[in-house]
Amino acid sequence: MSVQDYLDKHLLSRKIEDAVNAAVRAKSPDPVLFIANHMRKVVQPVITKIKARQILDSRGIPTVEVDLFTNKGMFRASAPSGDPSGMYEAFELRDGDKAVYLGKSVTRAVKNINEKISEALIGMDPTLQSQIDHAMIDLDKTEKKSELGINAILAVSIAACKAGAGEKEVPLYKYIADLAGKSQLTIPTPAFTVISGGKHAGNNLAIQEIMIVPTGAIRFDEALQMGSETYYHLKAVITEKHGAHGCNVGVDGGFAPNISSIKEGLDLVKEAISRTEYTEKISIALGAAASNFCQGTKYDLDFKSPKKSGQNFKSGEEMIEMYKELCAEYPIISIEDPFDKEDWEHIKCISNLGTCQVVGDELLMSNPKRIERAIQENTCNALLLKINQIGTVTEAIEVVKQAKDANWGVVISHRSGETEDSFIADLSVGLSSGQIKAGAPCRGERLAKYNQLLRIEEDLGDAAFYAGDEWRQPLSHQVV
Repeated sequence: MSVQDYLDKHLLSRKIEDAVNAAVRAKSPDPVLFIANHMRKVVQPVITKIKARQILDSRGIPTVEVDLFTNKGMFRASAPSGDPSGMYEAFELRDGDKAVYLGKSVTRAVKNINEKISEALIGMDPTLQSQIDHAMIDLDKTEKKSELGINAILAVSIAACKAGAGEKEVPLYKYIADLAGKSQLTIPTPAFTVISGGKHAGNNLAIQEIMIVPTGAIRFDEALQMGSETYYHLKAVITEKHGAHGCNVGVDGGFAPNISSIKEGLDLVKEAISRTEYTEKISIALGAAASNFCQGTKYDLDFKSPKKSGQNFKSGEEMIEMYKELCAEYPIISIEDPFDKEDWEHIKCISNLGTCQVVGDELLMSNPKRIERAIQENTCNALLLKINQIGTVTEAIEVVKQAKDANWGVVISHRSGETEDSFIADLSVGLSSGQIKAGAPCRGERLAKYNQLLRIEEDLGDAAFYAGDEWRQPLSHQVV
């Protein structure tokens, strides 16, 4: 036993003795409860240990998991990951050794936590989220967090947030709301991925996903039921038209039938919705991820097809007309990244039409500088927040406030590489984002988020407010 361990143990024994004596003096009818409450007051909240490890995400690719210890216990968190897509997002640190996990292992990030970050944070108060996050940012000293790795920093930041909630003895979503200065809480309207395409599936569909949004539900549990039932009606529709092999799924759990046009996918979804009792209660959202099929100034909607006809090359203006037609024909309320991440003019054009919400994903990268530019230029009107693009809980809170102050919509988003960590569910409620996307209503790493929202709604009881058809500005009628 080290000298410090001896002193810590001796000090704890003295505090327990003091608590027992206090209980005797007070003649407490419940001395055990009295001692427990007394100890909570005298034992200062402090991070005592941080231990990181490498685990696998939902794609079978390594990511970082952290156990953060305080006097209250152990708090675990893991970092989601996606396909790095540009110079504007924070840096995900990987080993690069092609002989181990094809270069994707994260032992360097793990080592950074176990040695550098641990040394810097042990002894800090876990309830001081901003100080913890900025301590890591200062330790890294790079703009993109490339020294320590965003995967290392984020996992610790989330674990510290959970520990802070534990110290305060409040639910995680309530603690996040307190950090953000929110007095009202909102259960977000979910956007369920039901058809996958783009780089997330092996079919010929150019856009990344088609989602259903239960805006007409009254509660989240009803929204989840709508999503699940429609998903399985869609499975039946696809089986009838494309056979059972058409029900293979993409990385987010959406079905991946061998379709090549957006309309073909939308017709399948429309048919599935018509087989439910929710025809007027379910809207549709598109995740275009158009950077994936942009070639110069043109957009190749056949970019995955082995038999390209050349007929599906569209200019920016032709893409705008296509989106206008789709929004007129189908109940589409939101489109993510309808154009390339550097095609600001065409994104601005479709945003100014006012036909639907236009969400910046790769356009913004959750980067405050990109968000500020988009606000100033009226480029889009919603933020897709991916927490591993920004890096810490504190920074996530700040960019959501930045977007909300501009009257934007906010979508809290999962990543293609997910874990069982349900943190973004609590984050979406605590920040009253109004919108969340966590993939299909299937697969454990996706359902972890949706099931946590069920628990939160149950916990809130009559105080639960489901965003529903107020998904863009869920607190507009309430005093915040």
